[in-house]
Amino acid sequence: MLTLVLVAAALGLGYWLGGRGGHEAAAPQAAAPAERKPLYYRNPMGLPDTSPVPKKDPMGMDYIPVYAGEEPAADSGIVVSTEKVQKLGVRTEAAALRALSRELRAAARIEVDERRLYAVAPKFEGWIERLHVNASGQPVGRGQTLAEVYSPELVSVQKEYAIAAQGERSLREAGGEAQAGMRRLAESSLARLRNWDISDEQIAHLRESGEARRTLTLRAPASGIVMEKKAVAGMRFMPGEALYQIADLSAVWAVADVFEQDIGSVRVGQKARLRVDAYPDKVFEGAVSYVYPTLKAETRSVPVRVELANPGGLLKPAMFATLELAPAGGAKVLAVPTSAVIDSGVRRVVLVQMAEGRFEPREVKLGVRAGDYVEVREGVKEGEAVVVAANFLIDAESNLKAALGGLGGFGKVSPGDTAKPAASHKAEGTLKAIDAAAGTVSVSHEPVASLGWPSMTMDFVLANPSLVGSLKPGSPIAFEFVERKPGEWVIYKLEAGGAARFSAHGHAGH
Repeated sequence: MLTLVLVAAALGLGYWLGGRGGHEAAAPQAAAPAERKPLYYRNPMGLPDTSPVPKKDPMGMDYIPVYAGEEPAADSGIVVSTEKVQKLGVRTEAAALRALSRELRAAARIEVDERRLYAVAPKFEGWIERLHVNASGQPVGRGQTLAEVYSPELVSVQKEYAIAAQGERSLREAGGEAQAGMRRLAESSLARLRNWDISDEQIAHLRESGEARRTLTLRAPASGIVMEKKAVAGMRFMPGEALYQIADLSAVWAVADVFEQDIGSVRVGQKARLRVDAYPDKVFEGAVSYVYPTLKAETRSVPVRVELANPGGLLKPAMFATLELAPAGGAKVLAVPTSAVIDSGVRRVVLVQMAEGRFEPREVKLGVRAGDYVEVREGVKEGEAVVVAANFLIDAESNLKAALGGLGGFGKVSPGDTAKPAASHKAEGTLKAIDAAAGTVSVSHEPVASLGWPSMTMDFVLANPSLVGSLKPGSPIAFEFVERKPGEWVIYKLEAGGAARFSAHGHAGH
C-alpha cells in the first residue's frame, strides 16, 4: 500500500514539473518582437527623394528603409570649438537700432536752364541787311540790337498804317462812317505790326512821322550768351526761322544720373553740392528741384535735376561734374555691419551667436545700406550677436558648408520633410582620375557608413583645386566631403593614405 502511494506521488510531481517547464519554454516565443515595418525608403545617395515601397535608383542601388525613431532630426546649428573660434579670429557685434544715412554721389552734367533759353525768330519773310551780333558765344544785353532786316510785306503794312492813321486824323471832324472805316483800317494795320513784334517805339515814330522804314531792327529778348547764330548778312529767312538762340547762364541745371537702387533716398528740396574738375577748390551749392518720372533702361538710372546759381559763368553747359546729395534724415532702423552678411546671390545669410562656440545661420531680408551698415528687416532681433569677422573662415569642421548647403531650412527638417539633413562625411578610396579644368575628381571609394553607401566609383567636386596637390591617379586617399546641393558632393579635405592621417577631432554628425 505504501508503495502505491509513493508511486502516485512521484507521478504527480513529474506531471507538475513537466507542465511548468512547458509554460516557461513557450514564454520566449510569446515575447518575440513583431517584425518592424519601414515608414518609407530614402534615396541611398542622400537626395531628397523617398518611396513608400522598395525600389532602386538609376545606379542600381537599393533605397534604404527608414523605421520609426530613425527619422532625420533637426540640426541644432553650427558648433565650433572655443580654441578654433579664437584661432580664426571670430568677432561678433550686436544688432542695434541706427539712423542709417549716407551721402549719395552721382555723375552729372551741366545743362542750360530751359526756362532761360530764348530764340529770335521773325514772324515774317525777309532778308538780313546788316548784322550787329555776328558770332556765337558773344554776350548780349536785353534790348541790344542784333540785326537789321528788310521785308517788303513789312514796308507795305507800315505804309498802310501811316495812311490809315493820317486819314483818321483828316476825317476827325467829318465823323460818320468814313471816319469809323478809316479807324478800323488803322487798327487792323497796327495789330499786324504788333503781331510781328514791332516795338512800340517804332510804331510811335511811324504814327508821328508817317514815314515807313525800309528796315526793321531785331533786338535781344533777354541778357545772355548767343548759343547759336544762323543769321548771315544778305541771307533770306522765312517766317519762324530761328536766327539767334540766346541763353541766360546766370543760373544753370546739373542733371545727375542716380542709379535705380538709390533713387528712393532722393527728395525734392534736398541740399546738394557740385564739384567740377576745372575748379577743384570750389564747391557749388544748390537743391534738388525735380526727379524725372522716367528711368533710362540702358543705364538703369533716373535723371535728377539740381538748380545752381552760376556767378561769373564758371559753370559751362556740357561740363561733367560730381554731384553729392546730403543724406536725408530718417528714423532709426535695426542694422548690422555689412561684413556680417553672406550673400550667395540668391539668399542673404548672417551667423547668429547662440552661445559660446555655437552659431545659427539665418536668412535675412535687407533694406537700405549706409556706409558699413545695412538695415535688417527680417531674420535678426535687436541685441542678437552676429558674426562680423571670420564668418567665411569658419571651416568645414563647424559644418558651415553643410549648413549653408541646406539653407532652404537652415539645416532644420520640417515634420513632412524626409530629406537627409546636410552633414560632412569621411571615406577612403583610390584616386582614379583628375579633371583640373572642371575642378572634379573620380574616386573609387569604400563603403560610406554615414550615408549607407556601398563601395563604388563616382565623381566629386573639389572645393579648391589645390587639394589634389601632387597626387596622381592610382593614389590611395582619405577625404571628407559634404553635399552642397542635391546630388553635388564636394570634397573639402583630401590627404594621401588612409583615414588615420586625419585629425582625431572628427566632425559632428558622422
